[in-house]
Amino acid sequence: MIRLDRITLREIRLELLEPFRTSAGTVTERRILLLTLADGDGTETWSECVAEALPTYSPDTVDSSWLALTQWILPAVLGQSFAAPDAVQPALERRIRGHRMACAAVEMGAWSLDATRRGIALAALLNGARSASPRACVDAGIAIGMQESVETLVEKCVAAAREGYRRIKIKVGPGRDVEWVVAVRGAVDQATALSVDANCSYSLDDPAHVRALLALDHLGLALIEQPLAHDDFVRHAELQRRLTTPLCLDESLSGESSVETMLALGSARIANVKPGRVGGFRAALTIHDRCTSAGVPVLCGGMLECGIGRAYNVALASLPNFSVPGDLSPSARYWARDVVTPPWTMDPEGRLRVPLARPGLGVDVDMDLIEDLTVRRESFQAS
Repeated sequence: MIRLDRITLREIRLELLEPFRTSAGTVTERRILLLTLADGDGTETWSECVAEALPTYSPDTVDSSWLALTQWILPAVLGQSFAAPDAVQPALERRIRGHRMACAAVEMGAWSLDATRRGIALAALLNGARSASPRACVDAGIAIGMQESVETLVEKCVAAAREGYRRIKIKVGPGRDVEWVVAVRGAVDQATALSVDANCSYSLDDPAHVRALLALDHLGLALIEQPLAHDDFVRHAELQRRLTTPLCLDESLSGESSVETMLALGSARIANVKPGRVGGFRAALTIHDRCTSAGVPVLCGGMLECGIGRAYNVALASLPNFSVPGDLSPSARYWARDVVTPPWTMDPEGRLRVPLARPGLGVDVDMDLIEDLTVRRESFQAS
């Protein structure tokens, strides 16, 4: 049984090494909501809510998640006993609609707490439910934001290829697409997997947008991610029928039912699975299994997580059908100093090691740094 007896919320501010620009805006500092979860025996773990400061990617934000956690989610789980971590999400869904990122922070923390109590790695717990052995390493990918010039973008992509990243993802948008990608494709070895992410910025109602998307289809890309609106499965299906390049849905996939819609309509040939976006590991595992049965590969996306959130993504990406390199980068890609030790690193072959020899997350939290970065904190105890 798992019983959550104490949960502490913290907001920290962590500055990015360089601004990260997409079609939705520019981020220079991450407001990060962290949770510490403990049971009655004193076993403790950490989790991360991946919500952003503004509702540009998702309706969930740091502030709305803090409210949801303090007012509804924590009262629903504190002092409750669960037979297994996969029982947490159904219990929350019976009482709370939406707020998936906040719910996921608690649900995923329950998985880590269970793994820690059992003395096994989180990846081993996730794979064990499927009678599979976790991979020892996962492929690293890098997302490169919009740059001030084509030359700067090419320079960063060439450097990423030399470092060994298995996939390079370029953020694109109308007017910053074909010419930029052509330049990168000409400078980067053809063996390097190159993809683009539009973050919902194109429309099939605009002829210029359609021409750009059709032009991108001829550039040998591994995938085109989320070109159209987050709720438009029908037009994604229409576009996929016109393209050779696989489409990958991200913002559209809010849970299991949206994946069923994608598969039924043929809206994409690859699914981006972000556990925080879909409500937690239980939903992510269900999506992984459903896509496996449908012959659809999945990748593990990223939300500019710190090292705590990265631990959850690495564990998930160790599952068999995560065959497309995800948005998994080492700590040094984003932070001058990460909040975990050891920091996440990438080997020369472009892989991150899955920490299988240590229980739970497989990394330690740098409490001194966390305390320095904390701007607000609130603790809750079971009565």
